[in-house]
Amino acid sequence: MNSHYKLLIGLIAGIVLGTLGHSYQGVVWVASINEYVMAPVGQIFLRLLFMVVVPMVFSALVLGVYDLAKHQGVGKIASKTLFYTVIASTFSVLIGIGLVNFFKPGEGFKVDTSILAISQSNIDSIQANAKNAKTFAQAMVEVIPKNPLEAAVKALDGEMLALMFCALFFGYAFFLYQKSSEGLKELKIMAIFDEIFQACLKIVEFAMKIAPYAVFGIVFGTAFKFGLSIFESLFYFTAVVVAGLLIQQFVVYSLMLKFIAKRSPWKFFSDCKEVMLYAFSTSSSNACLPKSIETAEHKLKLTPSISRFVLTVGATANQNGTALFEGVTVLFLAQVFHVDLSIAQQFQVVLMCIIAGIGTAGVPGGSLPMIMIIMNGVGIPGEGIALILGVDRFLDMCRTTLNVSGDLVIAALVDDKKTHLAMETKDQVLV
Repeated sequence: MNSHYKLLIGLIAGIVLGTLGHSYQGVVWVASINEYVMAPVGQIFLRLLFMVVVPMVFSALVLGVYDLAKHQGVGKIASKTLFYTVIASTFSVLIGIGLVNFFKPGEGFKVDTSILAISQSNIDSIQANAKNAKTFAQAMVEVIPKNPLEAAVKALDGEMLALMFCALFFGYAFFLYQKSSEGLKELKIMAIFDEIFQACLKIVEFAMKIAPYAVFGIVFGTAFKFGLSIFESLFYFTAVVVAGLLIQQFVVYSLMLKFIAKRSPWKFFSDCKEVMLYAFSTSSSNACLPKSIETAEHKLKLTPSISRFVLTVGATANQNGTALFEGVTVLFLAQVFHVDLSIAQQFQVVLMCIIAGIGTAGVPGGSLPMIMIIMNGVGIPGEGIALILGVDRFLDMCRTTLNVSGDLVIAALVDDKKTHLAMETKDQVLV
């Protein structure tokens, strides 16, 4: 059986059995199975993936920038990546805000948190993260790490951009050193970085063997904890978010693939279905990065130097699904609390969501502090975030799927025929 079918079976079985088990949370042996069997299997899988994220990101970016620099293509690839990222993020936020204004899911909503499994400590934690958020100027400065090792240690806690910046500069510095050396000899350290990268792929290959069981355990735990009753009060909000994500995925991305990348959207998404299932199950762009790189190189046949660069940067910078979710959530809560946002304020929300989507950590729940910052900026009570926490896990799974597939779409857009032609021309000149 193909691996993606195993994943799908694990996903569906986890949803069904977890939902059935939700009614028996009080039964000791049922709760014990979830706590001592399902949760550990899922966490072992995630930890194996997170374990290789830092060495893979660093080695992939160093190799990617070094190779692109040899073809004098770093600036072009980076500018195209940023351009397509901003365009895609803008479309996603506009789609989300347009749907909220049209369907108005927050009007008539009764504020009742009694059925939500939320502790005050969760809200306090999100508020604290929002208050401790860096200013724009501070964030720009701290992208340059004082201590790269510290940035690596804290990469999965919000310092990924600093680690990426370090890798980008080292990759380009290695190129400058190689260029200045006699005979333009290849650097031995590049072979070491490549071996590190290949070792990371082997670890990912090992982790994939337990993936179907891990997916079952992760999804089972989510359904076991929340069940389906949570969706009753937030059905319209959830439906609007999912509808926006589907439009972005199958309309916006499909059009970009069809007319810019000159690729078949059906074939593209078919090749990406396995990594999309991982994204849905793990709710983490960072955890999916190793599988995304493997998919880009082996199934989509993208140029390794380009795909590694775009995907590693995109895991943090290209959060289309998160940007859409943030826009929908802010306007939904504005409607709930009867905060009438003017066109100018909604435009402010659009800009803030685009920027926040680029700066959101690629880990489960990473968007919540950003949402609270945007809410505070337009006068919506911060405590309102509690209303959507119950369904955030499910929506996190959905928007992460869009984030990960969006990274692959951007990589395909950047890796076009013109880019190949330019790189081949540079090769001929160098020869």
